[in-house]
Amino acid sequence: MQSGIYRKILCLIGITLSCSGMLRGQERDSMNIRELTDVEIVEKRRTSVTRESAPVQLLEKGRIEQLGLQNLSEAVRRFSGVTVRDYGGVGGLKTVSVRSLSAHHTAVSYDGVTITDAQSGQVDISRFSLDDVESVSLVMGQSDEIFQTARMFASAGVLSIKTEKPSFEHRSFYLQGGVDAGSFGYVNPSIRYGQKLNKTYSFTLHSDWMHADSRYPYSTSYENIHMEGKRKNSDIESFRTEINLYSDWQQKGTLQVKGYWFDSERGLPGSLIYREDYSVERLQNKNGFVQAAYQNSLHEKVSLKAFAKVDYARTRYQDFHSAYPDGHKTDRYTQKEYYGSVVLGYEPFKRVRFVLSQDFYKNELEATLNNFADPRRYTSLTIIGAQYRNSRFTATGSLLNTFIKEEAETYDPSKSKRLSPAVSFSYRLFPHYNLRVRGSYKDIFRTPTFNDLYYGQSAKKSLKPEKARQYNLGVTWSGEVTLLAIDYLSVSADGYYNQVKDKIIAFPTMFIWQMTNMGQVNIKGIDFNLSSRFVLPAGMFLRMYGNYSWQDATDATEKGSKVYGHQIPYTPVHTGNTSVTWENPWVNISWLLTAVGQRYSMAQNIEQNRMPGYVEQQLSFNRDIKWKEVLLKLHVEILNIGDVSYDVIRYYPMPGRTFRAGVKVIY
Repeated sequence: MQSGIYRKILCLIGITLSCSGMLRGQERDSMNIRELTDVEIVEKRRTSVTRESAPVQLLEKGRIEQLGLQNLSEAVRRFSGVTVRDYGGVGGLKTVSVRSLSAHHTAVSYDGVTITDAQSGQVDISRFSLDDVESVSLVMGQSDEIFQTARMFASAGVLSIKTEKPSFEHRSFYLQGGVDAGSFGYVNPSIRYGQKLNKTYSFTLHSDWMHADSRYPYSTSYENIHMEGKRKNSDIESFRTEINLYSDWQQKGTLQVKGYWFDSERGLPGSLIYREDYSVERLQNKNGFVQAAYQNSLHEKVSLKAFAKVDYARTRYQDFHSAYPDGHKTDRYTQKEYYGSVVLGYEPFKRVRFVLSQDFYKNELEATLNNFADPRRYTSLTIIGAQYRNSRFTATGSLLNTFIKEEAETYDPSKSKRLSPAVSFSYRLFPHYNLRVRGSYKDIFRTPTFNDLYYGQSAKKSLKPEKARQYNLGVTWSGEVTLLAIDYLSVSADGYYNQVKDKIIAFPTMFIWQMTNMGQVNIKGIDFNLSSRFVLPAGMFLRMYGNYSWQDATDATEKGSKVYGHQIPYTPVHTGNTSVTWENPWVNISWLLTAVGQRYSMAQNIEQNRMPGYVEQQLSFNRDIKWKEVLLKLHVEILNIGDVSYDVIRYYPMPGRTFRAGVKVIY
């Protein structure tokens, strides 16, 4: 099996090398970034992805608008090596995992500070809009950007969301309003306002409201049972607002303070089992936080970053089932987090950088459950990192020290600590030819969640952290193909191997299920990415993007068991995405295709657990109209144009053909 994997990796590398022999690479050195024009800076950001030692994928605002993507889950699906678990509809919960390492190993960063959920260990990315986002990026392994918080080093992968800071070059304020509407009762108005107060201070305010009944029709079959109808109890109503204060104190540094509030009320649609489509469960989420980010150059060789955050989240779960004595059941959970981070960067020489980062945070969870433990967790993260970088070679190393102290009612206090190393390199093979090889290794872990440790009778206080090792080896190339009128081409191929030990799984006993460390998963895979832009006559362009992932993620817990060597649940062997965008003076048109191979809904790979693959397509149309100082942005999307019936999570059918349109006015 392994020899076949290596042959696939070598074949991809060989194809890339042979094709690049016909091409003329152009080096865009980051040391000259201040001398480039605006257009060249955009191109530089694209080629910088191929310079990274660890695989990085990026979607910028312009590309997001061209593709007609309206929420974060739609954007993340365009990345290779990513699995998004989607429970259907606009209001369905959506989580993301990288290279089959589970959502618990994937951090979500919002303007440099991670978003956490100590209760479940995973973030519902459906709560994020792309309306005010400048870029979305995904790093698999450790980023070459070492001047960041220790928490950003503490995950197997990081999904980073960077919001847009408005420019006040022509006037002292910025105003944007818009509305999106579509099938199944979807409506989403939004407004954004920015004001420059003086040379030092400015602020932005963004708010949006979203509603959808999500009563979409479905037609599906399970185990020779055909079911048709409309989804029930899948409605959602949410409100989000965010305010940012920007301070530029020149030599005294910069400060950004963000206030965020999200409030949603949604139904939890039931699974379609045995012809039943019945659910009366409701979920309400309230989440607010205030975070501050300060940055300053203390000396020409010393830089400082400091972050602080206070986070509050409240969840109310209700089940209006007649079986309960009062006709319903209501559980409330309240989470609080207090977070602080200080990062020091030191550059003694032109190409050498060091970083020392210290994070400390406290997590609390309270619940209305009987005899709940009300746990409190104190975490200290310390990073020491070093990097050498020139125009051809980059080498990065870091060591993460984690110390955790935990307290809970009726439990004795506990402590744990662990060291986690990471190393990576990137090397350009020829001085004037942008062909690079890269490799990385990272040892990381994730602590058991509060649910794993304390939820009901399934809890187990003695759980160990779930450990993961990541290996990556790849090749990248970027440049031009003058004979084919391609002014930009980027190609990358990465082979990887991940190993997860002490995997936390639910183990059945005589009467109840218990959480235990007994799992091991071996993950082997290949990611291939390509992006290009063709120059057409009359000022037109054709952009083409594509990626393909092959994953062999198998259970290696116990030889001879019924699931040993079987593909882990919801992990397809083959997945791929492609998109083509035609940019012209009239209406930009984008076509997207997503292909997912067969998967299994349970650990045992037998026919009754098999889920068929599917192919989904989307068409997007957008047009910008400029009139004096007003910019009008129009867009129309047709999702699932083939009206394909499929599930991402079994028994939770996804919507069929869906229409969506919107208008945005910017002044």
